[in-house]
Amino acid sequence: MDDIAVAAKNQAAVGAKVKAFRNARRMSLRTLGDTTGTTASFLSQLERGLSGVNISTLMRIAGALGISLTDLFDDGSPPVGRVLRKHERPALPPAEGYRKMLLSRRPIRDMEVYIGEFDPGGSTGDKPYSHGDSHELFFVLRGKVELTLGEERHMLSAGDSIEYPSSVPHKTENIGTETAEVLWMIAPPTSVADDLDKYLPRLGS
Repeated sequence: MDDIAVAAKNQAAVGAKVKAFRNARRMSLRTLGDTTGTTASFLSQLERGLSGVNISTLMRIAGALGISLTDLFDDGSPPVGRVLRKHERPALPPAEGYRKMLLSRRPIRDMEVYIGEFDPGGSTGDKPYSHGDSHELFFVLRGKVELTLGEERHMLSAGDSIEYPSSVPHKTENIGTETAEVLWMIAPPTSVADDLDKYLPRLGS
């Protein structure tokens, strides 16, 4: 196989991986284009192997998808088990009395899982927030929290869980006297464009 054929094969493979990662995040071509300073037309051609791409642009694409550049070139089969050490957890910017870390390894595929710690009185913010249109399962590992869900309020203790659409505004607050620890499980992932900027390290500029 000559160099031109090899280059074309790699180009097609990279494009196919960009498409796979984008679809896994339910991100439109337009959204990815706006995030990376490219166009939907260019990205469509890239995904079909009809257009080349420079490293700078590819780094921006990888960053927007929440993956590393090497993820787009890795031809090997992933290991069955992928360990994420505690010190490696991607974290959201910490807020007063509240810390949230990602437990599912990148690249995020069908589900994402977070662990959160709330100091007494700590909360996710002054107002409820919503994100995407996914299914969210909330589980209390320890402590006592109040979950505001739309117009509802739920008091939850260790071992309790609740599920709800992520599109419904929600807020979590520690109403106990000890640190509360909780889990969020979201499927499919809602970490697209704006959310990626909040908690995943970006590559390039």
